[in-house]
Amino acid sequence: MKARRSLLLAATLLALPASAAEPATPPNTLTEAERQAGWRLLFDGRSFAGWRGYRRPDMPAQGWRVRDGLIEKVGGERGGDIITAETFGDFEFSWEWRLERAGNNGVKYFVTEDRPSSPGHEYQLLDDHAHPDARAGAHRLTAAFYDVLPAAADKPLKPVGEWNHSRLVVRGREVEHWLNGALVLRYELGGDAVKAGLAQSKFKDQPGFGEKIRGHLMLTDHTDPCWFRNLKLRPLDP
Repeated sequence: MKARRSLLLAATLLALPASAAEPATPPNTLTEAERQAGWRLLFDGRSFAGWRGYRRPDMPAQGWRVRDGLIEKVGGERGGDIITAETFGDFEFSWEWRLERAGNNGVKYFVTEDRPSSPGHEYQLLDDHAHPDARAGAHRLTAAFYDVLPAAADKPLKPVGEWNHSRLVVRGREVEHWLNGALVLRYELGGDAVKAGLAQSKFKDQPGFGEKIRGHLMLTDHTDPCWFRNLKLRPLDP
């Protein structure tokens, strides 16, 4: 039994990106196992290659910078949201992030430039204890489908100032939010839970919101400082 458990654990770690398994590899690089599994880097640790501003052809002149191998959302500078140049359908996206006290950010997916007031679904990143949005309810806490569905109440969120590892999986109509190795939210696009959550959300009058599309990934600009590293994606399209 112990041997079987060890084999299962090893197989799980091989399927995960390096940041989840924590091998002794430099940030923003891929292991050979990751390459074999189809993972690719969305951030090379040196530049914004593959990224641009939302609804613009280039990166914003302020608000974002690359420093010390990190994407930094510069606090107090409004530059606007940034998106991947590419779009994705079914995929697995892995990243690490860090906030300061009372910080707020998010990663959006199914992002379209045709609906600027609500471009896509958001995996919420928040200081769950000090940010005012936390008082609005669990549907606005870290790892929630922002303003629509909450993540698990017992999610393994690390303290402000420490690195958290998140993972987003989109496969068909199923979406999963992971946090520090734990599945904290699973929902079905077009399902009853999503319909009910949308009806009570700020997106209820947005045509097409809640539907699956092939879209960009977005890092949001809430002006609060935030840092990202190890942004990796594995396409899951048939």
